[in-house]
Amino acid sequence: MSTVIDSEPTATRESPVTTGQLRRQLAAAVRVLLVLTLLLGVVYPAVVWGVSRLPGLHANAEGSVMPGIGGSSLIGIDPVPANPAADPWFHPRPTASAPDDAVAGLGPADATTSGGSNLGPSSEDLATAVADRRAAIAAREGVDPAVIPPDALTASASGLDPQISPAYAALQVPRVARVTGLGEDRVRALVAAATDGRTFGVLGEPRVNVQELDASLATVVPGIR
Repeated sequence: MSTVIDSEPTATRESPVTTGQLRRQLAAAVRVLLVLTLLLGVVYPAVVWGVSRLPGLHANAEGSVMPGIGGSSLIGIDPVPANPAADPWFHPRPTASAPDDAVAGLGPADATTSGGSNLGPSSEDLATAVADRRAAIAAREGVDPAVIPPDALTASASGLDPQISPAYAALQVPRVARVTGLGEDRVRALVAAATDGRTFGVLGEPRVNVQELDASLATVVPGIR
């Protein structure tokens, strides 16, 4: 009778990575880095810049600059009236990049930066800011605080969007008409000209471009500030 003794399995040993292999892997990583840097850091930006020079795209690529506009030098970021008691301008939404002395973000945005306040719906700071904005806008427009639309009280994600709701524009029409001397019907016509409908007829909501609207005001009523 023979006895069978199981032998222990032989452990498999991994071959150590040699210096040559490490050098080859490092060289490959460096080559990939250089190629991607060239493609994404030089070639791609150059192609995008070249496309932006094409006829029909050049003007928009320059950031929608609006030269030659009279009136406030701050048109496009929220005009500051020379006399707050006689404010002739339409105003956009609040912004998180407004100066520290602005009332709860009601003031000119810092056009060199963008971003929101990162305050959530349960934030006490946001609730306080909304209440302050409501009171300030109601005083500026001479209306009941309850009629102020939501977009007048909340900032956009970037803080630089020039669009407001037709309701907020309509709220400002009587003040602008009174200060500029234009009839309300004339001011409403300017608002209508600066109003865009839903994208493709179904996306989003109608919106009024305050930058274009204030530029039109500066043209129709030269010298307003």
